[in-house]
Amino acid sequence: MNVTTDISLMSLVTNASVLVQVVMGLLLIASLFSWTSIFRKMFLLKRAKQETTLFEEEFWAAKDLNALYQRVSADRYSGSLDKIFEAGFREFMRHVKAGYADPAMVTSSVGRAMKATFQREMDTLEYGLAFLASVGSVSPYVGLFGTVWGIMNAFRGLSNVGQATLANVAPGISEALVTTAMGLFAAIPAVIAYNRYAHEVDRLAIRFESFMEEFSNILQRQIQQGK
Repeated sequence: MNVTTDISLMSLVTNASVLVQVVMGLLLIASLFSWTSIFRKMFLLKRAKQETTLFEEEFWAAKDLNALYQRVSADRYSGSLDKIFEAGFREFMRHVKAGYADPAMVTSSVGRAMKATFQREMDTLEYGLAFLASVGSVSPYVGLFGTVWGIMNAFRGLSNVGQATLANVAPGISEALVTTAMGLFAAIPAVIAYNRYAHEVDRLAIRFESFMEEFSNILQRQIQQGK
C-alpha cells in the first residue's frame, strides 16, 4: 500500500472539497497581505526611528529655533517629530506676533497644536497593525473550520466503503490538517509582527510626548525671559 503518492501536498489541495479549497485560498491571500504589511511596516518604523533620532540631535544642537523651523517647514518629507515641532513653533510664533505674552495660555495653545499633529502621525504609524492583529487572531479559527469540514467529509466517505483502511481515511484527514497548518502559517508571523511593531510604536509615542513636554518648557521660559 503506497499512501504517500496519494497525499502529496499538491494532490491534497487539488483533490480537496470546494469549501476546503476556498478556506485554503482565503488563508493564502491573508498570509500574502500579512507579509506585505509586515515588510511595509518594518521599513516605515525603521525610517521613523532614524528620522526621530536625527531630529532630536539637530534640535538639541540648534542655537536658533527659528532657523530650524525654516528648514523643517521647507522640507516636504520631514519626519513625524519634525512635523510636531513645526506645528508647535508655528503656533508659538503666531502668539508672539499677536502680542500675547501669557505663558500659560501660549503653552496650552502650543500643546494643543502639537497634540493634533501627534495624533495624525500616530495614526500613520499605527496603520496596518489592526490588520495584523485580525489575521493573527482569526486565521487559526478559519483553518480549524476547514479542518472540521475536511474530517467530516473523510468520515462521511467511509460510509460508502465496506472496510475502512488507512488508505481510505488518510487523504481526507491529511487534507483537513493542511488547513490547520495554513491557518497557523498565516497567524504566527502576524502575531509576532504585531507585538513587535506595537511595542516600537509605543516607544516612539513616548519619545514624541517627552519632546513635546520639553519643547513646551523651552518656549515657556523664552516667553518669561522676553517679558
